[in-house]
Amino acid sequence: MRTGLKSVGSAVMVVLLIVGCGAVAYARWTRPIADADTALDEGDYARALAGYSAGEARFDRFPPVKQALSTEYNRIVSNELWLLYRLERFDQTIDKAERAPEGAQPHFWAGCAFFDKARAEENTEARLGWLSRAEEEFRRAVEAAPDDWDTKFNFELTTRLAAELRKQPKTPPNQLMQLLRPEPKAGARPVKRVG
Repeated sequence: MRTGLKSVGSAVMVVLLIVGCGAVAYARWTRPIADADTALDEGDYARALAGYSAGEARFDRFPPVKQALSTEYNRIVSNELWLLYRLERFDQTIDKAERAPEGAQPHFWAGCAFFDKARAEENTEARLGWLSRAEEEFRRAVEAAPDDWDTKFNFELTTRLAAELRKQPKTPPNQLMQLLRPEPKAGARPVKRVG
Protein backbone atom coordinates (compact mmCIF):
# COMPACT_ATOMS: atom_id res chain seq x y z
CA MET A 1 0.00 0.00 0.00
CA ARG A 2 2.80 2.35 0.93
CA THR A 3 4.64 1.63 -2.34
CA GLY A 4 1.48 2.38 -4.36
CA LEU A 5 1.05 5.68 -2.53
CA LYS A 6 4.66 6.62 -3.25
CA SER A 7 4.14 5.82 -6.95
CA VAL A 8 1.03 8.01 -7.13
CA GLY A 9 2.80 10.80 -5.25
CA SER A 10 5.78 10.57 -7.58
CA ALA A 11 3.52 10.66 -10.65
CA VAL A 12 1.69 13.74 -9.32
CA MET A 13 5.00 15.50 -8.65
CA VAL A 14 6.24 14.74 -12.18
CA VAL A 15 3.00 16.07 -13.68
CA LEU A 16 3.22 19.23 -11.55
CA LEU A 17 6.83 19.73 -12.58
CA ILE A 18 5.94 19.39 -16.28
CA VAL A 19 2.98 21.77 -15.93
CA GLY A 20 5.14 24.28 -14.06
CA CYS A 21 7.91 24.12 -16.66
CA GLY A 22 5.31 24.56 -19.40
CA ALA A 23 3.84 27.62 -17.66
CA VAL A 24 7.27 29.21 -17.25
CA ALA A 25 8.15 28.48 -20.88
CA TYR A 26 4.85 29.96 -22.10
CA ALA A 27 5.37 33.09 -20.00
CA ARG A 28 8.84 33.60 -21.45
CA TRP A 29 7.63 32.83 -24.98
CA THR A 30 4.78 35.38 -24.75
CA ARG A 31 6.87 38.10 -23.07
CA PRO A 32 6.72 40.41 -26.14
CA ILE A 33 2.92 40.22 -26.01
CA ALA A 34 2.84 41.11 -22.31
CA ASP A 35 5.22 44.01 -23.00
CA ALA A 36 2.96 45.12 -25.87
CA ASP A 37 -0.09 45.04 -23.58
CA THR A 38 1.78 47.23 -21.09
CA ALA A 39 2.88 49.64 -23.82
CA LEU A 40 -0.70 49.85 -25.10
CA ASP A 41 -1.95 50.67 -21.59
CA GLU A 42 0.71 53.40 -21.37
CA GLY A 43 -0.27 54.83 -24.76
CA ASP A 44 3.05 53.96 -26.41
CA TYR A 45 1.52 52.74 -29.68
CA ALA A 46 4.76 52.29 -31.60
CA ARG A 47 6.23 50.01 -28.91
CA ALA A 48 2.94 48.13 -28.58
CA LEU A 49 2.81 47.53 -32.33
CA ALA A 50 6.39 46.24 -32.33
CA GLY A 51 5.63 43.88 -29.43
CA TYR A 52 2.48 42.50 -31.03
CA SER A 53 4.33 42.00 -34.32
CA ALA A 54 7.06 40.06 -32.50
CA GLY A 55 4.42 37.95 -30.72
CA GLU A 56 2.59 37.26 -33.97
CA ALA A 57 5.85 36.18 -35.62
CA ARG A 58 6.44 33.67 -32.82
CA PHE A 59 2.97 32.20 -33.31
CA ASP A 60 3.47 32.07 -37.08
CA ARG A 61 6.63 29.98 -36.65
CA PHE A 62 4.65 27.29 -34.78
CA PRO A 63 1.31 26.64 -36.53
CA PRO A 64 0.16 24.01 -33.99
CA VAL A 65 0.55 26.54 -31.17
CA LYS A 66 -1.20 29.18 -33.27
CA GLN A 67 -4.11 26.82 -33.80
CA ALA A 68 -4.26 25.69 -30.16
CA LEU A 69 -4.16 29.28 -28.90
CA SER A 70 -6.22 30.83 -31.68
CA THR A 71 -8.08 33.18 -29.33
CA GLU A 72 -4.83 34.75 -28.16
CA TYR A 73 -3.52 34.93 -31.72
CA ASN A 74 -6.73 36.65 -32.89
CA ARG A 75 -6.41 39.16 -30.04
CA ILE A 76 -2.84 39.98 -31.04
CA VAL A 77 -3.73 40.52 -34.71
CA SER A 78 -6.84 42.52 -33.79
CA ASN A 79 -4.71 44.80 -31.60
CA GLU A 80 -2.24 45.23 -34.45
CA LEU A 81 -5.06 46.21 -36.81
CA TRP A 82 -6.43 48.69 -34.26
CA LEU A 83 -2.99 50.21 -33.73
CA LEU A 84 -2.27 50.52 -37.46
CA TYR A 85 -5.63 52.21 -37.95
CA ARG A 86 -5.14 54.45 -34.92
CA LEU A 87 -1.71 55.50 -36.23
CA GLU A 88 -3.45 56.35 -39.55
CA ARG A 89 -1.44 53.80 -41.50
CA PHE A 90 -4.45 52.96 -43.64
CA ASP A 91 -2.63 51.10 -46.41
CA GLN A 92 -0.86 48.91 -43.86
CA THR A 93 -4.18 48.31 -42.07
CA ILE A 94 -5.74 47.13 -45.33
CA ASP A 95 -2.77 44.90 -46.20
CA LYS A 96 -2.75 43.36 -42.72
CA ALA A 97 -6.51 42.80 -42.83
CA GLU A 98 -6.20 40.82 -46.06
CA ARG A 99 -3.99 38.26 -44.27
CA ALA A 100 -5.69 38.36 -40.87
CA PRO A 101 -7.86 35.57 -39.45
CA GLU A 102 -11.61 36.16 -39.25
CA GLY A 103 -11.45 36.22 -35.45
CA ALA A 104 -9.42 39.44 -35.59
CA GLN A 105 -12.28 41.40 -37.26
CA PRO A 106 -10.26 42.20 -40.40
CA HIS A 107 -13.24 43.39 -42.45
CA PHE A 108 -14.22 45.95 -39.83
CA TRP A 109 -10.74 47.46 -39.71
CA ALA A 110 -10.31 47.37 -43.50
CA GLY A 111 -13.70 49.09 -43.84
CA CYS A 112 -12.62 51.82 -41.42
CA ALA A 113 -9.36 52.34 -43.33
CA PHE A 114 -11.11 52.50 -46.72
CA PHE A 115 -13.67 54.94 -45.30
CA ASP A 116 -10.96 57.29 -44.01
CA LYS A 117 -9.09 57.05 -47.32
CA ALA A 118 -12.33 58.05 -49.08
CA ARG A 119 -12.84 61.04 -46.78
CA ALA A 120 -9.37 62.38 -47.62
CA GLU A 121 -9.48 61.67 -51.37
CA GLU A 122 -9.76 64.69 -53.71
CA ASN A 123 -10.44 62.71 -56.91
CA THR A 124 -14.19 62.05 -57.10
CA GLU A 125 -13.90 58.68 -58.88
CA ALA A 126 -11.23 57.41 -56.50
CA ARG A 127 -13.26 58.66 -53.51
CA LEU A 128 -16.32 56.72 -54.64
CA GLY A 129 -14.10 53.67 -55.25
CA TRP A 130 -12.68 53.78 -51.71
CA LEU A 131 -16.13 54.30 -50.27
CA SER A 132 -17.52 51.36 -52.25
CA ARG A 133 -14.71 49.17 -50.93
CA ALA A 134 -15.46 50.36 -47.38
CA GLU A 135 -19.11 49.48 -47.93
CA GLU A 136 -18.18 45.97 -49.09
CA GLU A 137 -15.81 45.40 -46.16
CA PHE A 138 -18.43 46.57 -43.66
CA ARG A 139 -21.02 44.30 -45.30
CA ARG A 140 -18.65 41.35 -44.82
CA ALA A 141 -17.99 42.47 -41.23
CA VAL A 142 -21.75 42.51 -40.51
CA GLU A 143 -22.03 39.01 -41.96
CA ALA A 144 -19.21 37.85 -39.67
CA ALA A 145 -20.60 39.58 -36.55
CA PRO A 146 -24.32 40.29 -37.05
CA ASP A 147 -24.84 41.37 -33.42
CA ASP A 148 -22.09 44.03 -33.39
CA TRP A 149 -23.84 47.41 -33.33
CA ASP A 150 -20.70 49.40 -34.17
CA THR A 151 -20.26 47.38 -37.34
CA LYS A 152 -23.92 47.75 -38.28
CA PHE A 153 -23.77 51.51 -37.71
CA ASN A 154 -20.62 51.87 -39.84
CA PHE A 155 -22.17 49.76 -42.61
CA GLU A 156 -25.38 51.80 -42.68
CA LEU A 157 -23.53 55.11 -42.55
CA THR A 158 -21.18 54.07 -45.36
CA THR A 159 -24.04 52.73 -47.49
CA ARG A 160 -26.03 55.96 -47.12
CA LEU A 161 -23.00 58.12 -47.79
CA ALA A 162 -22.07 56.10 -50.89
CA ALA A 163 -25.62 56.40 -52.22
CA GLU A 164 -25.64 60.18 -51.70
CA LEU A 165 -22.18 60.53 -53.21
CA ARG A 166 -23.35 58.67 -56.32
CA LYS A 167 -26.07 61.32 -56.65
CA GLN A 168 -23.70 64.24 -55.99
CA PRO A 169 -20.21 63.07 -57.02
CA LYS A 170 -18.67 66.57 -57.12
CA THR A 171 -19.04 67.08 -53.36
CA PRO A 172 -15.73 68.28 -51.87
CA PRO A 173 -14.09 66.00 -49.28
CA ASN A 174 -14.66 68.44 -46.43
CA GLN A 175 -18.42 68.37 -47.09
CA LEU A 176 -18.94 64.61 -47.41
CA MET A 177 -20.66 64.14 -44.08
CA GLN A 178 -23.07 66.99 -44.86
CA LEU A 179 -24.56 64.76 -47.57
CA LEU A 180 -26.11 62.74 -44.75
CA ARG A 181 -27.76 65.82 -43.26
CA PRO A 182 -29.46 67.74 -46.07
CA GLU A 183 -30.12 71.44 -45.67
CA PRO A 184 -33.74 72.34 -44.88
CA LYS A 185 -35.73 73.89 -47.70
CA ALA A 186 -35.83 77.68 -47.76
CA GLY A 187 -38.70 79.03 -45.67
CA ALA A 188 -39.39 75.67 -44.01
CA ARG A 189 -39.77 75.79 -40.28
CA PRO A 190 -38.24 73.06 -38.18
CA VAL A 191 -40.68 70.70 -36.57
CA LYS A 192 -40.97 71.21 -32.83
CA ARG A 193 -40.51 67.93 -31.05
CA VAL A 194 -42.06 67.31 -27.72
CA GLY A 195 -40.92 64.65 -25.30
